[in-house]
Amino acid sequence: MYEASEWPPGTLNKAQRHHYLRSILNKTFNRKTALPSKAELAAFIATRSGKIGTREIARAFGLKNAGRVELKRMLRELADDGQVERRRKKLHHPGTLPHVTLADITGRDADGELLAVPTEWDEEAHGAPPRIRVHIPRRARPNESAGVGDRALLRVQETTKDEDGIGHTGRVIKILDRAKQRVLGIFRALPGGGGRLVPVDKKQLGRELSIPPGATEDARDGDLVSVDLTRSGRLGLPTARVKEKLGSLKSERAVSLIAIHAHGIPQTFSRAATAEADDAAPARLTAREDWRGMPFVTIDPPDAKDHDDAVHTITDSDPANPGGFIVSVAIADVAHYVRPGSALDREALERGNSVYFPDRVVPMLPERISNDLCSLKPGVDRAALAVRMVIGADGRKRRHVFHRVLIRSEAKLAYAQAQAAIDGRPDEVTEPLVPAVLAPLYAAYRALKRARDDRGPLDLDLPERKLLLKPDKTVERVVIPERLDAHRLIEEFMFLANVAAAETLERAGLPLIYRVHDEPAREKAEALREFLKTLDISFPKGGVPKPEQFNTILARVKGRDVEKLVNEVVLRTQAQAEYASENYGHFGLNLRRYAHFTSPIRRYADLVVHRALIRALKLGDGALPESADTASLGEISARISAAERRAMVAERETVDRLIAHFLADRIGATFAGHIGGVTRAGLFVKLDETGADGFIPARTLGRDYFRYDEASHAMIGKSTGETHRLGDRVTVRLSEAIPVAGALRFEMLSEGRRDATKRSRHDAPKAVHPSGHRNRLRNFRR
Repeated sequence: MYEASEWPPGTLNKAQRHHYLRSILNKTFNRKTALPSKAELAAFIATRSGKIGTREIARAFGLKNAGRVELKRMLRELADDGQVERRRKKLHHPGTLPHVTLADITGRDADGELLAVPTEWDEEAHGAPPRIRVHIPRRARPNESAGVGDRALLRVQETTKDEDGIGHTGRVIKILDRAKQRVLGIFRALPGGGGRLVPVDKKQLGRELSIPPGATEDARDGDLVSVDLTRSGRLGLPTARVKEKLGSLKSERAVSLIAIHAHGIPQTFSRAATAEADDAAPARLTAREDWRGMPFVTIDPPDAKDHDDAVHTITDSDPANPGGFIVSVAIADVAHYVRPGSALDREALERGNSVYFPDRVVPMLPERISNDLCSLKPGVDRAALAVRMVIGADGRKRRHVFHRVLIRSEAKLAYAQAQAAIDGRPDEVTEPLVPAVLAPLYAAYRALKRARDDRGPLDLDLPERKLLLKPDKTVERVVIPERLDAHRLIEEFMFLANVAAAETLERAGLPLIYRVHDEPAREKAEALREFLKTLDISFPKGGVPKPEQFNTILARVKGRDVEKLVNEVVLRTQAQAEYASENYGHFGLNLRRYAHFTSPIRRYADLVVHRALIRALKLGDGALPESADTASLGEISARISAAERRAMVAERETVDRLIAHFLADRIGATFAGHIGGVTRAGLFVKLDETGADGFIPARTLGRDYFRYDEASHAMIGKSTGETHRLGDRVTVRLSEAIPVAGALRFEMLSEGRRDATKRSRHDAPKAVHPSGHRNRLRNFRR
């Protein structure tokens, strides 16, 4: 028998672990008290690392009420002592890998097998990262054929360490990023033939490549091309050969083309998928409820082409629900047209989501589906999956039911149009809708808002910039659209429908894809507490902070000169939302369960949830296959989360390029802004006028030597104590703009704070070096 204090994690085979696990449980249940010791808890977690949380441990040891309270205390102490780790509500033995791991393939062993290491690993806490032996199937599909330098999603299994000390094997789920064997850039022709390549990647700025005559593949000046490196020596420019012409930057909508190719975003549909879309016919009433008599309306941006959600509200006549409402949300029935395993389905999964650039949309589904058959146009019969929800006067949902229906939208409204109508300025379209359609919608929204305020989600109402383009797709101006109650109304209705979908599928016991947002990491919360201390603001120590505690901090600084600073630091404390087949809640929304249901035209996760609802409620064809389980949905979740991050980066880079082009003829102009990011390499400044981000290298800040103080988010002069801190108001001069890379460089004109008390508490300065790091704000409204 292995004692808990002696058991070395990772040294037992599967049978020995099972025997050991049984011995722990038997020994615990044979005692008068069911509470295990800390050593037994740590050993038990190690045998099931990443698969269990507090609830599963309590159930395994038969703990009730008071026992569970004590269990939570013991687990907190184990975490503080570094004996266990908590990730996504699951407990892990320290230093173990999750079952689905993002990894970089770094080389091969003596037998030629691929070796990988996890992309994210805390070496300071756990030492060198574990190596993973990657197995490639003999008949591997293209997205499973990995090579050295690739980044891949692996399904990892722990094994007994072999003679090379490798104790993990991994199977490739998907290649997320191929080795960068080619360089993307703009071809610049030279007199006499040949040319040079200007890279579009910011990290490669200033590293032009020479393309000799005969290696241009007839590329013209201004073409976006990909090249292969042919020589890189110590003298002269590296040389390259053009492998592919991707388009001309002289044409319209060319700027987004850079991001599309740089990030490998699919932009054309296969013949099979296009044929399926073209052959699709409008859904009929067969096997559906007829809701065409209900005056649904869509409320969207004025330039929206796909209208996938419609809303309707009436007051509840049930005397048991005085002051209540019946809210109906109808969502386009994409599952009727896109069946599991079809060509359309494969293409949608590959894309994961639609990508919205300022100058174009790269849709998840062909326009025949997204802009036609699944767009809830006014006066046209359209298939929908709808949820009818009964809301109390307090804004809390009492009950809900899902229906597969046919609707006929009454009107297509823009946000500002709906808001103007309810504010007493209706137009000819909205005037007849105000009493019976819009007024009940807004009344229900006011009730939902009260419930939202009681729930206390993270209250970060961030301004979002919008680029207004000229006909030639260049920037005319940058605006920050006003946030209206019409926006918030639709958001609250969608939140409610998303929660209803998650609740229904959980009750049915079906696997689903959750939208999850983890609580802040303990070290980030501690860093925030230390930072707030410099502003004489207290923040609770120990444990995981709750959204209302963040909201209290934000309320305290409202209207103060540090408001922007604190908001941005709080944002940087948060985790990033993602998709997962296992639920660990949505911290930002302060919800225990949440799923995306309301946008299946543009998000694959929503389509999966639709299929699951059809299966759970026996609503007809297009259901989630019986073969779909938590494991397979976990793989899909990882893929579409990666696709979402890819889209976010591509969209942001395109905005940066458009803004850099817009400002390129204003070199030498001065701008007001604030410090939006601080790194060892220097400062990022966000301009008030455009929201553009630019960089100020640390070496150009002044004559003093500036060092980075992480705790106070500042660069501090070693001799003078002059301080430039995150959130500080500054004036800068634009010294350089590189549109193809979206890069701006500024010169600091403002003097920093000169307060000796703000000097770094570190004894030795941190080295300042170039860095590709860039802070970005995250929007937690979803």
